[in-house]
Amino acid sequence: MKAAVIESVGKAVVAEVPDPTPGPREVVVEVAACGLCGTDLHILQGEFAPKLPIVPGHEFAGQVVGVGTQVTEVSVGDRVAVDPSLYCYECRYCRTGHNNLCERWAAIGVTTAGGAAQFAVAPVANCVKLPEHVRTEDAALVEPLSCAVRGYDVLQSRLGAHVLIYGSGTMGLMMLELAKRTGAASVDIVDVNPARLETARRLGVSASAANPDELDRPQGWDLVVDATGNAAAIQDGLDRVAKAGTFLQFGVADYATRVTIDPYRIYNQEITITGSMAVLHSFERAAELFANGVLDPEIFISDRIPLERYPQALEQFAAGVGRKIVVVP
Repeated sequence: MKAAVIESVGKAVVAEVPDPTPGPREVVVEVAACGLCGTDLHILQGEFAPKLPIVPGHEFAGQVVGVGTQVTEVSVGDRVAVDPSLYCYECRYCRTGHNNLCERWAAIGVTTAGGAAQFAVAPVANCVKLPEHVRTEDAALVEPLSCAVRGYDVLQSRLGAHVLIYGSGTMGLMMLELAKRTGAASVDIVDVNPARLETARRLGVSASAANPDELDRPQGWDLVVDATGNAAAIQDGLDRVAKAGTFLQFGVADYATRVTIDPYRIYNQEITITGSMAVLHSFERAAELFANGVLDPEIFISDRIPLERYPQALEQFAAGVGRKIVVVP
């Protein structure tokens, strides 16, 4: 079969690889679409994946075309979205309900072959059936949405909060949509990309700007979310949290990224700084929200690029052109 392969640091190609074979409790999915993510860029940079080469792609959906000998939950022909998370279920973190912090954490498309291919293998437990009205080629959005749902689980936001989001890429826009639906009094977005800010306005952001100084909230925001992973944005965001407010590190930063905190201010103003890591008990909820129309795929997906052009799709994504880019085998 044809698949994208990150062969070495900085090098992605499209190549022929062996067809996948399911284990007893696995299925083979014919991929309809696979989304690109910042994690894919980190893998290209030599981070996250334990070894290269790897077939990337952890945001995908498709049709079941093969099932293992012990699979009864789905059948050939079913359309599914796939949760890429792979846990050991044995370590301390798994046993205390923090599976996303598993000591042996792994993921389809990160540590094992993923969905940037014609076919992919997944545990049947990771497959969520799609209702008839959901297009399979749109359902690659379910995985990033499940990360955003996890982010809001961490925030435990209260009604009437004022929210500031750094970054209006896919994840920032998803956080915007969830903020609107969890009772925020206002949701503001900061981004240096004018095209992406325009999309945020289209989705009903309260205010938007290239610089938070242009926004009228001198007392700060109750919830500040970084969806960029950029050191300058993170540093600025930490300074914009209101008293008793919360800062959520949601964007994935490079390993070497460092910022400075003010311990006295954190103490004196009871500021919470927290993080959100991938997916945790949120994939099924995200699938239901998606089926109920929380996101408009026509707005969120800007480009559908053939799998043969995966390296070029990565370059476009890295350049910040477009919103969600999906590759189509």
